[in-house]
Amino acid sequence: MDRTAPADKTATPTPTGAPVPEAPGLLDGVPRQRAGGGGSCGTVDLGGREPTAVEKPRPRLRTPRPWRLLPTPTGTPFTFGYAIVLGVTSLISAYADPALVHALLQGSSTDVAHLVRTPELVLIGSALWLAGGVASPFAIGFVLVLTALERRIGGLRTAGVFLLGHVLATLATEVPVGLAVLAGQLPGSSLHRLDYGVSFGVAAGTGALAGLLPPWLRVPLLAGFGGMLLQDLLALSDPMTDWGHLIALAIGVATWPVVRRWQVRGPGSPVRG
Repeated sequence: MDRTAPADKTATPTPTGAPVPEAPGLLDGVPRQRAGGGGSCGTVDLGGREPTAVEKPRPRLRTPRPWRLLPTPTGTPFTFGYAIVLGVTSLISAYADPALVHALLQGSSTDVAHLVRTPELVLIGSALWLAGGVASPFAIGFVLVLTALERRIGGLRTAGVFLLGHVLATLATEVPVGLAVLAGQLPGSSLHRLDYGVSFGVAAGTGALAGLLPPWLRVPLLAGFGGMLLQDLLALSDPMTDWGHLIALAIGVATWPVVRRWQVRGPGSPVRG
């Protein structure tokens, strides 16, 4: 049988309607508050700062990594492998028998005569040689531009941009030559003009890369590279090739809507290699 403890008869009952005595640290109308704040919920110490709606994390400082300007086997396999091929052909052109080198270059030339007979062979073969050697501006541009482009859109898409500029700029410069020969405006020897190198592909890659850069990098890149091409054109040393460079650059710029959709890595995303 349960027993109930007797009530304390000495306790003084609180009269109905009497005011509740004030307790330090409590707010009226909020139930179950605890004085002193020890272990209380909903209270965050901000160290004297005013609370904000959302505390934003501090951005991490990025350490410069200049080696990422160069191609690597894992990070940029297309550019890395292509650079090795160009290095080998550059050694051949520098140290092989001059007659053999001339025959190889002539057989790879994208002149009108070869484009009519074996277009696929010469369009690929002409892109295996560096005009001017490994120290030429377009050789250096090949490494820097294609590495940066491949890190942003991938190897296959970089190859597509390169080939697009190489093929279209070649056709845009050689087809008018063939038509001019048919019209009697140029001699027949123009059909066998020596034409090879990677410069059209590099120009197209430069134009495409500019569309993926912030404006403070895009504008100087286009102004500097475009200005160099215009100077070459005004010098009239090789107008056909110089026009081809400008056409290839415009082709690269025209790919901006596509390459911007292709961009798979943001500026802060980790990339292998």
